[in-house]
Amino acid sequence: MNQTFTERRRGQKFPNVLWIVRHGESAGNVAREIAEAAGHVYIEIDGNIRRDVDVPLSGLGEEQAASLGRWFGAMTKEEQPTVVLTSPYLRACKTAHIVLETAGIEKDDVSFFVDERLREKEFGILDRLTTLGIRERFPDQFELRAALGKFYHRPPGGESWCDVILRLRSIIDTLTREHRQENVLIVAHQVVVNCFRYLFERMTEGEILKVDKQADVPNCSVTSYRFDPTLGRKGKLALDLVNFVAPLEATGTPVTTKPDMPVMPK
Repeated sequence: MNQTFTERRRGQKFPNVLWIVRHGESAGNVAREIAEAAGHVYIEIDGNIRRDVDVPLSGLGEEQAASLGRWFGAMTKEEQPTVVLTSPYLRACKTAHIVLETAGIEKDDVSFFVDERLREKEFGILDRLTTLGIRERFPDQFELRAALGKFYHRPPGGESWCDVILRLRSIIDTLTREHRQENVLIVAHQVVVNCFRYLFERMTEGEILKVDKQADVPNCSVTSYRFDPTLGRKGKLALDLVNFVAPLEATGTPVTTKPDMPVMPK
């Protein structure tokens, strides 16, 4: 017997809407761009910042987060996020907090979770090195990465895209188990955004790498999915927005697309 539209809604296991946002521009994004342009081996951020998890937003990154917050603030209460999941990295957490504060979303009106599974891709021994730095200090890794590609290459102490995808699969389990029929906002990182697309859109390695090659994910851009009960037997999340930056453009806030990792051939 075919299920009716209402029955499919009642049995819905996915969120009503899922927004996936890359954090605002970070001090690391700016420092990487400067180091790459100057031909440096190492990326200098701040002498007191030793861990990638502690890299803060830049001033522009805070402005970008506020612009996105105003976009969410223009929504009705029923349309706004009811659940927020954020990477534990400072730049992502700060982005999430600025978005909620600017949107006027009260703490009691949203469930807020810091989830380590949403963390940045770990770079291992290649962390803080420019493309030139990797080529000079770890030529074997440079060649191996060129041979394997970013999807499968795992630097010592770091992760491949496949490793990131593996931990995100359990995030999807959490969404369907604990946040069904909610409005969910995820704040994370560029690779995480693309890896979620790989999973939700059932892409192949070639398809997601083509997406990655075409353009970097802009800071504070929105990629979103909405539940469509007409898809499949029980309904699915359907792609709605991709790298949406209109909230920044509407306020005249500069859009940035600085990568988080060395600018190696894609």
